Amino acid sequence: MPQVETNAKAVIDRLIRKGWLSEGGGKHDKFAHPSKAGIKIMVPRHRTLSPGVARNIAKAAGWL
Repeated sequence: MPQVETNAKAVIDRLIRKGWLSEGGGKHDKFAHPSKAGIKIMVPRHRTLSPGVARNIAKAAGWL
């Protein structure tokens, strides 16, 4: 299994670089991509993400 980034700031920066748009959020940051209708990515507001959460975000974003 490939290693995934668990630093939340790095994950958010990569999402933004790849064209994901922030939609705000409360306890999580919410991202949507204009060309991927119906897919929303929720990133918890923690410094470090658990490996499972980081893997799910990477899969939803199409990185894995």
